[in-house]
Amino acid sequence: MSDFNESLVGVIEHSTNYVRFSVFVSQTGQIITYYQLEVNKILPREGWIEQDPVQIYETVLNCIEVVANKLTQLDIDLKQIKCIGITNERESTVVWDKYTGQPYYNCIVWLDNRTNDLVESLIDKIPGRDINWLKSKTGLPISTYFSAPKLRWLIDNDPEIYKAIKEKRLLFGTIDTWLLWKLTGQHMTDVTNASRTLLMDIESCNWDDYLLDFFHLPKYILPEIKSSSDFYGTLTVSELNGIPVTGVISDQSAALVGQKCFGLSQTKVTCGTGCHIIQNIGPGPVNGALESVSTDAKKNLLITIAFKLGAQPTYYAIEGSAAIAGAAITWLRDNLEVIKHYSDVENIAEIEDNCGGVYFVPGFQGLYAPHWDSNATGIILGFTQYSRKSHLIRATVESIAFQANDILSLMRSDTNGIKIDGILSYNNVLCQALADLAGVTFMRPNICDTISLGAAMMAGYQLGIWDIKPEPDYRCVIERPVLSNGVTKSVSSMKIAMRNENNNNNNEFFGENFADIFVPKMTEDMRHKKIGMWRSAVERSQKWTRIERLEHKQQDYKRLSTLPFIAFALMSFGIHIVSQY
Repeated sequence: MSDFNESLVGVIEHSTNYVRFSVFVSQTGQIITYYQLEVNKILPREGWIEQDPVQIYETVLNCIEVVANKLTQLDIDLKQIKCIGITNERESTVVWDKYTGQPYYNCIVWLDNRTNDLVESLIDKIPGRDINWLKSKTGLPISTYFSAPKLRWLIDNDPEIYKAIKEKRLLFGTIDTWLLWKLTGQHMTDVTNASRTLLMDIESCNWDDYLLDFFHLPKYILPEIKSSSDFYGTLTVSELNGIPVTGVISDQSAALVGQKCFGLSQTKVTCGTGCHIIQNIGPGPVNGALESVSTDAKKNLLITIAFKLGAQPTYYAIEGSAAIAGAAITWLRDNLEVIKHYSDVENIAEIEDNCGGVYFVPGFQGLYAPHWDSNATGIILGFTQYSRKSHLIRATVESIAFQANDILSLMRSDTNGIKIDGILSYNNVLCQALADLAGVTFMRPNICDTISLGAAMMAGYQLGIWDIKPEPDYRCVIERPVLSNGVTKSVSSMKIAMRNENNNNNNEFFGENFADIFVPKMTEDMRHKKIGMWRSAVERSQKWTRIERLEHKQQDYKRLSTLPFIAFALMSFGIHIVSQY
């Protein structure tokens, strides 16, 4: 074997589109090698999105096998992998038989909106049709986005699943739980994934009886909730048999950790299939963490769990998500066939310096934060005879930035800059559009896969081979000034370091990154004009289809809500008349 004797951390990452297995050097975060494979989507009906849980698991094993062979070729002993972390897309829902280990149904992906009617029926039963009825416990609105409605739909619509519930054979989990069951035999999840089910109390970090009753779900089907950095069992399969799993964290929380957003109000934007924005609001209790959060943000954004290190206090975050970001570019490629490759987008978008008055609201699955409108639809406005393909493509890229800005406008401003990652963050047009529309600096690390890095940090911390200090006084320090044209020079020309401002030892850096910096170039007048046009387009997308049914439902509710008062008035009047005789 070689002289290389560093401790390594392996990470399993499952996203909407792929499975990846990566190996990092502990503490430094240097990536040694990785391998990834695509995961097929199954689209049985409009708005339905599924994946095969067995394919996900088998793809994980394939990726581990390839990476193990790569390490052997690099003359690195597999025993140097000390632990494994798992990170995953969050709300996607799997149910399986606890005796056979076989799934009863395909995984219902987080984007899926088949539960729209179910969610509407639940909201109908709530006073004022308040979608935030459960928010004091869960931090979440009642939406198709989260796991509980998906689970309820499965039980209501599949006789085998209903039978398995009665026979107490059914187990439920998000993708992390499914993979843990197959890899270790343990039925567990972490707090960040559990917080996205609509079934966990975010203060106590336990399953909540009231929430279970609300969705009519039994507690026994749920996994044990643990810290993001904890012992989850050991692998019983693959070339890494016997290695412990010591970290589990949802993908967006992992990106927050990987970007080292440990300071209050530090924010990251992840642009992949969707666009997910999380801002650290500090450790609990929840009410204390929310003191600095605006009323609008509390109402229209999610209150979620950022991470939890062992027995340390839980860290909280506010979050907003756009369902369709990179998925809109996939739509351009696969449905409209206006591009052949993702790499074409930036070059074509750069042909124009603006979108030519074209605005694209990609509400394919409705609109998430801050609108929460499952009835919204996709809409393209502003075409003229002079519009070209390049205008549409640029408008698609800018739609991601507009959606992100709708969310960022409700968050506290991070004067140190906002960190961006995800596959779309390589697109300079998008990064500059984000900086222009939000009016703040955006920073892009040289390694945009911060999700796997964050999971590696969680796993390594539990084993004592990765030091993490999530202290409120961590701040981002830009070591060199930004150029006036809105973006710095090459990646290597700008160093960004996380350091403790109270520590006088300049060598005490908590990790180092090299990054591109994007600063706003757009005038305030133009920024406000474009945002105004975008919001007008969003209003049209919300009123394009099914609005009459929704308006009638709201009117019916208002009429019904006045009945108790009318009955009271009539009875009072009747008693008054009777008393006269």
